[in-house]
Amino acid sequence: MAADIAEQPGGFARLLAPAGSTAIAEVAAEVARRKPRNVMFVARGTSDHAALYGAYLSEIRLGLPVASASPSAITLYGARPDFTGTLVIGVSQSGGSPDLTGVLQVAREQGGLTLAVTNNPSSPLARAAELSIDVAAGHERAVAATKTYTAELLALLMLIEGVRAGDGQLPADERAALDKLPQLAEDTLRDTSADDLAQRYRFASRMVTTGRGYAYPTARETALKLMETSYLPALSFSGADLLHGPLAMTDPDVPVLAVVGDGPGGRSMRDVVDRLGTERRADVVTIGATDVPGASGRLAVPGVDERYGPLLDILPLQRLALALALARGEDPDAPRGLKKVTTTL
Repeated sequence: MAADIAEQPGGFARLLAPAGSTAIAEVAAEVARRKPRNVMFVARGTSDHAALYGAYLSEIRLGLPVASASPSAITLYGARPDFTGTLVIGVSQSGGSPDLTGVLQVAREQGGLTLAVTNNPSSPLARAAELSIDVAAGHERAVAATKTYTAELLALLMLIEGVRAGDGQLPADERAALDKLPQLAEDTLRDTSADDLAQRYRFASRMVTTGRGYAYPTARETALKLMETSYLPALSFSGADLLHGPLAMTDPDVPVLAVVGDGPGGRSMRDVVDRLGTERRADVVTIGATDVPGASGRLAVPGVDERYGPLLDILPLQRLALALALARGEDPDAPRGLKKVTTTL
């Protein structure tokens, strides 16, 4: 897991290199040409969190309605919805789960434009889709996904911004900003604060993660990483949902990880953090570029455009999950009961 985490700056560089960016631009140009009226994502686990990020991008940047598919409606109940005018994007690291493949097959038969985003370009999912994007993360050693997740995030970002441009090509200012990501990721991973924080949480019995907007997928992915590597019950809420009831369960014994970046999502989280810290006396650690009133600590990340935050914010949280698992005497490379490829029907 440590090796996989360390390879993420290189993964960003591969996707941004001419071969990677050209391939994504060609797919983006075709999607733009076809002018979908709405988008549907289908994914599981970590890839579902990448898909949620793609959903925010699609609604905010493309102005298109977005839905999350319910695979069982098709694979278990035999539904055959009309997918005319719909871009259906399957996101999967392995591309091997039959239910995701089944959704793309039916969507293609029923008039949808299907796209697979996967780390295995020869997978069943990629073969079922009309278009495909290889996230080029390379072989992932650990069961817990890290580098494939951030590769999916960047691929979706490049795809959607390319569709927005109309010709698949990223605008020059966008491209210049993205070209800084590999070095920013390298700088972020040099910070060892997450390793120190793991000792603070070693005996925690549960945790809460929270964020809003583009940061919400990061909160959800963090909770999953904590659960699958440390077996630590972790509940994830959007900052808005947290105030609608779950806030009552937070107290000094329930650590909270709050992703608070720049932009509207981050600004809206400041009141959430203040209430958690002052009203509930919760132990709140934020992930962001600046300190937030009410928080007792911060995992520092570079200040970037809110759209790029998820590619960097998750890095110290991955390191936290790894260090916490080791501190609790667990093996994060081989979580009990889990396999690299999960097959669901």
